[in-house]
Amino acid sequence: MATPPSDPSVSPSASSSSSPSASSGTPLRTVAVVGLGTMGTGIAEILVRAGREVVGIDISAAAAARATAALGSATARAVRRGRLTGQERDDALARFRTFTDLRAAADADLVIEVAPESYETKRRIFRELDGVVRPETILATGTNALSVTRLAADSARPERVLGMHFFNPAPAMRLVEVVSSVLTAPEAVAAVTGLALELGKEPVAVGDRPGFVADGLLFGYLNQAAAMYEAKYAGREDIDAAMRLGCGLPMGPLALLDLIGVDTARTVLEAMYAESHDRLHAPAPVLKQLSEAGLTGRKAGRGFYTYDAPGGATVVPDALTPPAADSGAAVRPVRSVGVAGSGTMASGIAEVFAKAGYDVVLAARSEEKAQRARDRIGRSLARSVDKGRTTAEAAAAALERIVPAGSYEAFAEVDLALEAVAEDLEIKRQLFAVFDKVCRPGAILATTTSSLPVVACARATSRPQDVIGMHFFNPAPAMKLVEVVRTVLTADDVHATVRGLCAKIRKHPVDCGDRAGFIVNALLFPYLNNAVKMVEQHYATPDDIDTAMKLGGGYPMGPFELLDTVGLDVSLAIERVLHREFRDPGLAPAPLLEHLVAAGCLGRKTGRGFREHARR
Repeated sequence: MATPPSDPSVSPSASSSSSPSASSGTPLRTVAVVGLGTMGTGIAEILVRAGREVVGIDISAAAAARATAALGSATARAVRRGRLTGQERDDALARFRTFTDLRAAADADLVIEVAPESYETKRRIFRELDGVVRPETILATGTNALSVTRLAADSARPERVLGMHFFNPAPAMRLVEVVSSVLTAPEAVAAVTGLALELGKEPVAVGDRPGFVADGLLFGYLNQAAAMYEAKYAGREDIDAAMRLGCGLPMGPLALLDLIGVDTARTVLEAMYAESHDRLHAPAPVLKQLSEAGLTGRKAGRGFYTYDAPGGATVVPDALTPPAADSGAAVRPVRSVGVAGSGTMASGIAEVFAKAGYDVVLAARSEEKAQRARDRIGRSLARSVDKGRTTAEAAAAALERIVPAGSYEAFAEVDLALEAVAEDLEIKRQLFAVFDKVCRPGAILATTTSSLPVVACARATSRPQDVIGMHFFNPAPAMKLVEVVRTVLTADDVHATVRGLCAKIRKHPVDCGDRAGFIVNALLFPYLNNAVKMVEQHYATPDDIDTAMKLGGGYPMGPFELLDTVGLDVSLAIERVLHREFRDPGLAPAPLLEHLVAAGCLGRKTGRGFREHARR
């Protein structure tokens, strides 16, 4: 399972010559695909375009006919786009034959089973295949949730059974997880790995546990998102927008659950929980409720969202769709902004407001620090001019609007005072006490904290109703997301003002309550922590995990690339905050992460984290 890439119509252009891989030991020329749904049809397309003879088998003649039609349509598109010639298309289609009886697999060198995720169904297929195929035939299951070892043990040839987990849509997604059990013969793994390489895929060798690498990390994250929605902490649109805009993901988690199938996700999570007993894998009750109501996602026309038709991809408004914009809410005028801090985030936020036309006071603990921060903004604006993103005149005007100051007394007349100082609660509380003294009555006081309680900052003032969270993402000029964090004390007009202000500075606001991690970090860091646990348990390497998540999940960075970029110390601090807040054992920081931080291996900034890096 995976998010589709940006262009899901693109298929790897495999060669039509079917020369065997040097590492395979067998050409695997004839492949039977059992189960001709979307995944099976996609796998069949890859194979015929790579010169293989493909026997498609499905108990439903209608499914077989749909697969033939889908293959015809896909190859016709490839011809129109210049990726196949007409003759190559005819040859590919001639290599695909469909049947409704498993006996058609008798001459196959490899059988790939992609039947529904039911152990009994798969076991029945494998037992029947035992009496049909040759002794040397390899039997591969496409499961992403069930035990490969259990299927192998029930087979008459356990050494020839393994997992071959493709990702959806199979023609476009490059990752294939090759899953070995303790019974699998190395030559069978080598043969399937060689075939995957010939198909233009990136095979990753993994052991047998539910979810393997990519789905093992992905489904825990999806489950957390479903639980967040169920708790009414944030709306579905805000959760999905937060993860798309805050993490660069191609789809939000709830939209992805609808694409995968809510029932399928529940099955995968049940299998994961049965092995791990980790509460993070216990399916959120909303998944059971939706599944049993038949609201299984896109295929049913309704899941977390409502679609234009069963199988459709277009979301249509329903009773849960939020209004297009806030209507009639009172707002406070904002003409000038004070930004406290001199680091990267403070200067980035000051640049954002200045470019949007606001007068900005950039204050730090000294005039010199504030001036250096303004100079940094000047260099950033110059780069934007060089790249054609703005004009020299606009950049000069923006920089002119920024006034550096060496004292927070300069915030006396600002309409919004926003701090971007160190992520230390005591430091922030002291700063808010200063804001309370120097800022005029009615000024909005905001914190950019990513994990600390906003209400604790509010309580350091005599006007907690004026305090709100505005969590920008780094780099602030480029990242579109702002998490708007409302405490139980925040006034309605303050909330409405900040949401409107986000639109004026061309940011996308998402609403969330005042609890650790807000939306993005509360979903992101448990996923990162679970990746560390995989390495800790010697299940997979950082390189394989990063490859799996980038190719199988559509993530712009693998978890270990991201951890080293964010900083292992920062990541550990956030993990500890989440663990303290939710008291869930599954959120306890992985010991390996704690050990690396204790050793001073903090990532790119120190030259070593999970990988070696050139020192900055």
